[in-house]
Amino acid sequence: MNICCIGAGYVGGPTMAMIALKCPEHRVTVVDINEKRIAAWNSNELPVYEPGLDEVVSEARGRNLFFSTDVNGSIAEADMIFISVNTPTKSYGVGAGRAADLKFIERCARQIAEVAKGNIIVVEKSTLPVRTAESIRRILEGCGGEFTFQVLSNPEFLAEGTAVPDLLNPDRVLIGGEQTPEGDEAAKTLADVYAKWVPRERILTTNVWSSELSKLTANAFLAQRVSSINAISALCEATEANVDEVARAIGTDSRIGPKFLKSSVGFGGSCFQKDILNLVYLCEHFGLPEVAAYWEQVIIMNDYQKSRFVRRLVRTLFNTVSGKKIAILGFAFKKDTNDTRESPAIYVCRDLLEEQAEVHIFDPKVKASQVFADLQQDALNGNGEPNPNIIIEEDVYAACENAHAVAILTEWDRFRDLDWQRIYDNMLKPAFVFDGRNILDAPALRKMGFEVYGIGR
Repeated sequence: MNICCIGAGYVGGPTMAMIALKCPEHRVTVVDINEKRIAAWNSNELPVYEPGLDEVVSEARGRNLFFSTDVNGSIAEADMIFISVNTPTKSYGVGAGRAADLKFIERCARQIAEVAKGNIIVVEKSTLPVRTAESIRRILEGCGGEFTFQVLSNPEFLAEGTAVPDLLNPDRVLIGGEQTPEGDEAAKTLADVYAKWVPRERILTTNVWSSELSKLTANAFLAQRVSSINAISALCEATEANVDEVARAIGTDSRIGPKFLKSSVGFGGSCFQKDILNLVYLCEHFGLPEVAAYWEQVIIMNDYQKSRFVRRLVRTLFNTVSGKKIAILGFAFKKDTNDTRESPAIYVCRDLLEEQAEVHIFDPKVKASQVFADLQQDALNGNGEPNPNIIIEEDVYAACENAHAVAILTEWDRFRDLDWQRIYDNMLKPAFVFDGRNILDAPALRKMGFEVYGIGR
């Protein structure tokens, strides 16, 4: 087959690279209107950082994996078309702040309708609200193009930072299709692609609506666990309990399990908050206000955790950080990725800037331009010039030198192995560390002279 993927982002690029690697008989083309992004996929510096991804792309690129800006040409030649474009939370109109913005999905559907030919399978890969496949189907039917089609839902369950092993050995592959002979045949065609390396028993088929809702529900359940342990972290600090010990104790219960019980400054990323807000909007739309309020509390708790972290930092630094240097170690929302979408670091930095702190930011994979883009209005002063209180450091020790405090906001492994004695010797005293990810050896740092404050301990 000719497989086309519209969207060369964090999902489309890695997923198509793996399909191309494992299915050399298929031609896989990833298209995007962003010329700079496509150029990066065709270079030695990929736009997406994932451990192991360089090797996957290098082996398949030029053989049966291609990256192109020729969207129409690739759609016209395709037998199977994945839609993997951004579906951000709406910032305008009805549902603003909660509903998913589907304008990019609709544009893709209309573009497919204009140029597609023959018998095609359209696959939803983006995270979408329930019934989006129905909208795609209606657009394709209404445009009367020279093609026949089936629409499938195939949500991704990748965790950024582990996308390559997640693709190599997924817990499950979920495919939703219409419960018709044609729909079943289309689902089988897609299942055969994944079956090249995924055991058949891990490939689940459902109806379209169940597939779409399963993605939102999975992320909501995972985020709920994070917010639950973060709520307990506040109680732990008040009672002098240790949240890591509490998490270990309850995680040994086989009914609960240990995963997603790591307390932190808060969860981020492109999926959790967006998907929960989407779920809240759907519940409100269908007249379920109590269910909506239940899931919204997960977001409220996450926001509380971020603001609580900043309040604790300010209170500990003698109730003011005005003019003080705060070293921010980590800006990505988690380790082993350069993705900063909804990163807690954004909100922590904004609050610190509001308190007139001087933030020195170091992240091994996030570029300075991305940091300034994320901080938006906080990155500029009243004259439209860069905010002088935002300093991007290329060296972690320079970021910490003469700092009043260090805040760990991404759990990069290298932060555990820093020469903390060197950092202590070059910081202002008393020297404070606020471990927002609970990754450091707090007793060892306290022996050096640091005052260390973790989450929930």
